[in-house]
Amino acid sequence: MADNKKTPVTPKKPKFNMYWLYGGLILLFIAVQVFSSGIGDPTKTTPRAFFDYLKNGDVSKVVIVKNTRVAQVFLTESATKNKEHTKGKPSNFGLPGKNIPNYTFEFGSLEKFEDDLELASKELDTKPEIGFKTETDTYGDLFVSLLPIIILVGVWIFIMRRMSGGSGGGAGGQIFNIGKSKAKLFDEKTDIKTTFKDVAGLEGAKEEVQEIVDFLKNPEKYTNLGGKIPKGALLVGPPGTGKTLLAKAVAGEAKVPFFSLSGSDFVEMFVGVGASRVRDLFKQAKEKSPAIIFIDEIDAIGRARGKNAMSGSNDERENTLNQLLTEMDGFGTKTNVIVLAATNRADVLDKALMRAGRFDRQISVDLPNLTERQAIFEVHLKPLKKAEGLDVSFLSKQTPGFSGADIANLCNEAALIAARHDKKAVEKQDFLDAVDRIVGGLERRSNIFSAEEKKTIAYHEAGHATTSWFLEHADPLVKVTIVPRGRSLGAAWYLPEEKFITRTEKFLDEICVTMGGRAAEQIIFGKISTGALSDLESVTKKAKAMVMIYGLNEKVGNVTFYDPAGENGFVKPYSEKTAELIDNEIKNIIETQYQRAIDLLKDKKDLLILLAERLTEREVIFKDDLEELFGKRPFEEKKIININPEEEE
Repeated sequence: MADNKKTPVTPKKPKFNMYWLYGGLILLFIAVQVFSSGIGDPTKTTPRAFFDYLKNGDVSKVVIVKNTRVAQVFLTESATKNKEHTKGKPSNFGLPGKNIPNYTFEFGSLEKFEDDLELASKELDTKPEIGFKTETDTYGDLFVSLLPIIILVGVWIFIMRRMSGGSGGGAGGQIFNIGKSKAKLFDEKTDIKTTFKDVAGLEGAKEEVQEIVDFLKNPEKYTNLGGKIPKGALLVGPPGTGKTLLAKAVAGEAKVPFFSLSGSDFVEMFVGVGASRVRDLFKQAKEKSPAIIFIDEIDAIGRARGKNAMSGSNDERENTLNQLLTEMDGFGTKTNVIVLAATNRADVLDKALMRAGRFDRQISVDLPNLTERQAIFEVHLKPLKKAEGLDVSFLSKQTPGFSGADIANLCNEAALIAARHDKKAVEKQDFLDAVDRIVGGLERRSNIFSAEEKKTIAYHEAGHATTSWFLEHADPLVKVTIVPRGRSLGAAWYLPEEKFITRTEKFLDEICVTMGGRAAEQIIFGKISTGALSDLESVTKKAKAMVMIYGLNEKVGNVTFYDPAGENGFVKPYSEKTAELIDNEIKNIIETQYQRAIDLLKDKKDLLILLAERLTEREVIFKDDLEELFGKRPFEEKKIININPEEEE
């Protein structure tokens, strides 16, 4: 027969907390103060009553406290039995040796009180005993003297607790853990739902990372052939492309301990803390081997070390980096610990960190192409209530240059726009409005323009549209608006091809189109305005890139002064004569294309005026309106797969 008796549950003992000790000390101090002063205090009286008691012979002793100007009155034994002095019978509450006076009272001048007391005592047969003393509050004075030290210790404990990661282990428990790693551990006990299926696109990056995960799951498959586990993999790419998401998928797929933290978690104001946290992190990972360590934004500690020995400001960061280099590839590192790291600034990382044996693989996580954008849209459109027949391929064509994070934001913005208009489903137009909102900014129809300003903006935008329509290598225009968005007063949307290389003709036509707005103002009004600020910024950047980066200028030649790592510092990598040549060529490129835009618009002035008048009337016009006014574009239509608005201040 089974024993049905329940096993007695042992009650858990409460954990010791340092605050209990502090509270006990405070209560003990209060108790001492109360028992030493507050309890058993004598009855207060007045100087007149005292002299009456003195004349009646009831006083046996008077003690004068000089520093407080208080007189303590002790009665005779016979006087304490009188009904008159019933209230003047203090008790010492079991405190042996404590002689408590029957009465106390305050007096004014000490000299006058002594004279009055001496005069009154002359008439008495039995004169009272007179004494003097100075009282001190020992415990109170001790507390006041220790109060600054107590405050400093309390503030120090508070700061150390905050800097060492919060609560736990008592007030001082975390002080000694400041050198411990702050990495979050994800293992079989942690439910991580992100898998590689949730990472749309990034097929090449996923293959690289999946091989690392497969190695941890089935190491014999590779070691039997003599292969070795890679020490680390570095995810490199622009912001928002899915580097951290890919690391989350690794944590969900690997089924091994996964330590996740940021590069800034190693940084601390105390010397040696960063290196200590690196050691502790790898110690924990080795104990749970095989394991994966993921360091996000590794450029926070992995920047190239300075060559100047006198620069002490970066010593702590460099010590942290040195410790990381040693842990990744030094003596005694033959453990199944793989380091994953992510950064969008690989150009600033230290060369020793990037070498084989530490980060054996650099996995490029680039902006998604057309096919990958379509897959990303499929993922982010699942939770939305979409209209029937929504063309996902059309949306992917409208958003080249968008990262995965941008597409997620676009889908959310489209849903918000649809909800704002009380729609039951998210439609195609909502996505187009969301693209305008993200690329151009929030529509500001509340801006009030004068008729002259509105006309100027209309001709400016018409100048962009007209030049782009009649230049072969310019991107085809899709939409022009004079409705203010964000910082711009008007905008023109273009859809360029998704190319990996750009020729000189393309650069020059783009600069000409961008200067078309100011050229139109010059032709129509005979003067220019400040509306072309962003245009000037754009053309200056492009002309500078042609001359200084891509070597597309004949006079400067086939040289580049591109310095992504900042190795040149404040020193120019060219002479003053070359600098003057560069300045002249940049200016020459812009001025030449500006004159080209003026010549083109003078030839097409009638069409420019026609387009500007329709734009003033409708505020927004599309490609169909341009075909109606200008006819078909004289060049072969390019494949439309991108949006790139040119905006004006």
